[in-house]
Amino acid sequence: MLTALREQGVIPVADPENYEAVRSAIAAAFSATGIQGFLRSMQSAGLRIRDFELALAKGVLGASVEAEYYRLSGGDQGQIREFYLASLEQVSAELRARFFKLYAYY
Repeated sequence: MLTALREQGVIPVADPENYEAVRSAIAAAFSATGIQGFLRSMQSAGLRIRDFELALAKGVLGASVEAEYYRLSGGDQGQIREFYLASLEQVSAELRARFFKLYAYY
């Protein structure tokens, strides 16, 4: 029996400048030095960790990030959301436990 390796297709970014600005803001929020402050900001804003677009609207990721995100095409926005969701899954179990309400599904 033959097994084929599956690779995710690469989708080209339509607006690299705005895409990178939004991606960098997310990467900074989830960096080792920024994650606790980001989680505290999400907690103070009363948001859940998966409320990406609400976090943008409240300015948790930065004042200009929402405008840059909405300038992106639908495909670029989808890739950004995927990057955000992948980043939040990389948060350590210790921090997830400490900020349990952000990660809870109820």
